[in-house]
Amino acid sequence: MQSFRTELENPIVERDIIELERKIALFREGKIDEEKFRSLRLARGVYGQRQQGVQMIRIKLPFGRVSSAQLRRICKVSEEYSTGRLHITTRQDIQIHYVSLDRTPELWAELERDDVTLREACGNTVRNVTASETAGIDPNEPFDVTPYADATFRYFLRNPVCQEMGRKIKMSFSSSDEDTALSYLHDFGFIPKLRIIDGKEVRGFKVLLGGGLGSQPRHADLISEFLATDQVVPLIESVLRIFDRHGERARRNKARMKFLVKDLGLEAFMELVELERKALPYTSYPLDFETYDAEKTLPNPPAFQLEKDPGLDYELWKLTNVLPQKQAGYVSIGVKVALGDFYIDQARALSDLVEKYANDEIRFTLRQNFLIRDVREDLAPFFYQELQKIGLGERGYNSLGDITACPGTDTCNLGIASSTGIAKELEKVILEEYPQYLKNQELVIKISGCMNACGQHNMAHIGFQGMSMKAGKMVIPALQVLLGGGNLGDGTGRFADKVTKVPSRRGPQALRVLLNDFDQNANGLDFLSYYDQQGQIYFYELLKELGDASTVTESDSVDWGHNEAYAVAVGVGECAGAMIDLVATLLLESLEKLDSGQEALEQGRWSDSIYHHYAGLINAAKALLLSEDISTNSYANIISLFDETFVASGKINLGGTFADKVYQINKHEPTEEFANSYAKQAMEVYSLLKTYREEEVEA
Repeated sequence: MQSFRTELENPIVERDIIELERKIALFREGKIDEEKFRSLRLARGVYGQRQQGVQMIRIKLPFGRVSSAQLRRICKVSEEYSTGRLHITTRQDIQIHYVSLDRTPELWAELERDDVTLREACGNTVRNVTASETAGIDPNEPFDVTPYADATFRYFLRNPVCQEMGRKIKMSFSSSDEDTALSYLHDFGFIPKLRIIDGKEVRGFKVLLGGGLGSQPRHADLISEFLATDQVVPLIESVLRIFDRHGERARRNKARMKFLVKDLGLEAFMELVELERKALPYTSYPLDFETYDAEKTLPNPPAFQLEKDPGLDYELWKLTNVLPQKQAGYVSIGVKVALGDFYIDQARALSDLVEKYANDEIRFTLRQNFLIRDVREDLAPFFYQELQKIGLGERGYNSLGDITACPGTDTCNLGIASSTGIAKELEKVILEEYPQYLKNQELVIKISGCMNACGQHNMAHIGFQGMSMKAGKMVIPALQVLLGGGNLGDGTGRFADKVTKVPSRRGPQALRVLLNDFDQNANGLDFLSYYDQQGQIYFYELLKELGDASTVTESDSVDWGHNEAYAVAVGVGECAGAMIDLVATLLLESLEKLDSGQEALEQGRWSDSIYHHYAGLINAAKALLLSEDISTNSYANIISLFDETFVASGKINLGGTFADKVYQINKHEPTEEFANSYAKQAMEVYSLLKTYREEEVEA
């Protein structure tokens, strides 16, 4: 259990894991508040599961890239600590399930031996930085966005600016104007562009801000047609500082970036962002992409042996699963992974295959598949043969028959209806009744088990959202049918309309009705054009009969993949902890942040030190406000309420306002002199607040 303490080479990672182990022990002993413990473990990739007593572990894989060695390491961990099933998410992560909480530190330590992390895979942090799986090989790309996505991931990992925000932040880097990383539905979306400036070719990005899905999808705002690449990290950090300070913290359903941008207005929001730039550690953050590009190589694998002529099946598979690359003589192999689930025996064979015959990496995709890159063109039949052997040779990659779905009620606390169960049925319908759609890559089906849209249902051409509906005295599993969403390219997209609700058992028939109507009446129009021509009411009338609750039978009460009658069960799981003094917990956390600030100060990390001390002061102020039963909803709100409650009333004498002291953070450059001054002041203020609390408790 303790072996990782001496075997890990990275002391920062080692300390992280030891800290998780220590906090688990404190939680088990009832010495740490459940909510605070939840925040800590989520930021370390440990997520409560629908089934009590076990955890889902999310493994963070920046832009979906994984080497053969890393994939083998993930297999080893899954075999030892989980069930051997690997689940690809719509954010290019891997999830494993049914893990004991107490074993998560050693699991994490095992992963880190091949530079695989859990850190900030969940929680109110910067989540996995996603990118087009074709980045670096896309024939249409202006340049490879991989090094920029990687630099962004590394810069914000463990960055004090984004450890405990009001909500999560999601970013994407698309490889070209096709915008396959879906910039318009992210908090930050980046699309690569080239410009000639002063006679030189300059790399930059079109930048979008404040998009999101969930129950209230919002199209991101365009904030720059061209941002030079050295300005990407400074912009993100400045925005995150504003979000951390002003973002909603009390009402979870209003806490995403999109709501803050909408409430403040884009212009006012960006004015705050610009004012914050003075406090940044870097006004420019250039990247040496020339070295990265120069280090890229193409493989030249050994001879191979075809065991038989692959025949017509191979030719059909090749139509959708073999993609051209910009590198002459090489292709990529798209591998369809049903609902994103595959197993360690397949993954190990895959590791051997790409290590020997490709470029020793695969990239997981936003549609829960993976892409094998840099395959010599003549090797495509061999790869088909080898993938067939391990059950991964199915055709229809990125086609209508390649459905995206979240885990839903299988494992998720928030699932309302079975998204995986209905997805399997719909794929079966397409395979058996509409095989022509296995090569249609213009139509997309996505399914989510609830309104949170982890399956991205509300940006699909045809989307289904799990819900429940009443039918007489019964409550049955149902599907909201959404139509007309899609990615239009270059930062533009559209969200689907809610058309009607049908019992889940009638989902396959709903798909038949839609496809039959499209086949018979579209007259060559693409689906979105046809939907716009006919209108929402037309499709409602088309599906109305299927949604009639008066015709529901007892069989409709059993969800797909289940044998028993449906019962609504949302929010089950998450271990309970003992009631403790939350004020004391917040003050303790405040001191921990101040200690982190002192450590950063000693290491010469001035900006990090300043932000740690700032966060420590906010936590201490929040603790005292909580002791007065005063609720807060943002860091800015904490600062103003503290002045009103404690300073203006004369209860605490700080020699000035709390706001004046705290807000020095964005009025000075992060120099050594200011970092030392701010640290000293923060410790003095903390001591005053702690003394006040102790005297109040004693009284």
